Amino acid sequence: MARILIFYSPFGSGHLSASKSLAAAFRHLDPQHIVVVEDIFEHIAQPLRSAVSTLYERLSERAPLLYEIYYESTDVDELSFAMTSNMLTDALYTPFLHGLAKFIERTKPDAIVCTQQFPLAAVSFLKQQGRIRQPIFVVVTDYMVHASWIAPEVEGYFVAHPQTGYVLQRRGVPAERVHVTGIPVRLEMLTPKTPEEMRRARDLPLDRPVIAIFGGGIEPKRVRLLLERMLEEADKPSCAVVVAGRNRELAASLEDLQSGPQMELRKVGLIDYVDDLIVASDVVISKSGGLIVSEVLARNTPMIIIDPIPGQEEWNADFVVAAGAGMQLRMPEIVPTATLSLLDEPERLRQMAMQAAKMGRPRAALDIAEIILNRIAS
Repeated sequence: MARILIFYSPFGSGHLSASKSLAAAFRHLDPQHIVVVEDIFEHIAQPLRSAVSTLYERLSERAPLLYEIYYESTDVDELSFAMTSNMLTDALYTPFLHGLAKFIERTKPDAIVCTQQFPLAAVSFLKQQGRIRQPIFVVVTDYMVHASWIAPEVEGYFVAHPQTGYVLQRRGVPAERVHVTGIPVRLEMLTPKTPEEMRRARDLPLDRPVIAIFGGGIEPKRVRLLLERMLEEADKPSCAVVVAGRNRELAASLEDLQSGPQMELRKVGLIDYVDDLIVASDVVISKSGGLIVSEVLARNTPMIIIDPIPGQEEWNADFVVAAGAGMQLRMPEIVPTATLSLLDEPERLRQMAMQAAKMGRPRAALDIAEIILNRIAS
């Protein structure tokens, strides 16, 4: 029996999703394993939590160009400089980490896993101070690795793609500490499903293309414009399912929008069948967070990426496009034409699905859990 502590941060839902998938993998391997999944900010002094949360929100959502400048300017190649820079940042956290150290001491984990940079910085700094002794593992939840993912005292890095691992090694991380596993997705994605079965299960049409649009993280006006033009331009029977998730503003902005002459429009909010919808769809339109990209690729579904956050999401989009598993479009006005054109090219869709299959790693969570358990058992 192992005790595993997984830390995530609340900046985007992907870090929590990856953490939950990893926890499920440990329990799947042995129900006796004790796995604790925690938002690290629940154990850090409130002033630091508020400051970091506000800064991230304002930069990434309200000033994306400034966020991009910051993100790219802090991405350095030299390992020593990256670690020095990260350690200087970590030093600022010191007065706020007493509660975190006490929580780890009470939990008594055999290993600590971090699925975002902030937990990594805090936990690594505690270990440098000698306040904790457990091995630290890092699950990089994007396809490219920023210098902020590099920290002292890390036992192992788990990355999405061989290129991601190459960048870590180029920056001086020993090859034996880098594992190309993929980003952990839900174990459900290991269960074979067919589009026909999922369409029947979710009452979707069997005789026409299905387009899934995950719009919860996209500006509502842009989603509305995209859908209006797609409903107008569609000249063959089809079905578009737009998922608003928790975005009430998006749901409200689409409330009066109705199906078009050829395209049926279905509007849903927060759903618990994301995987079923991905399998049922001919193409998925979405932002390019590390988790949604990994989920779509794990099901071999072509992607059209719009509105990536500057920095990590743009880099994720580059990986999908470079692999031939999807396309990235900057203007919402172009998305309907590109989508409908793609649906008219079944051979191109098949090629994109084949490329997605090469990148998809549905076993990622289990592979990561197995490596960590072997490391702490040895």
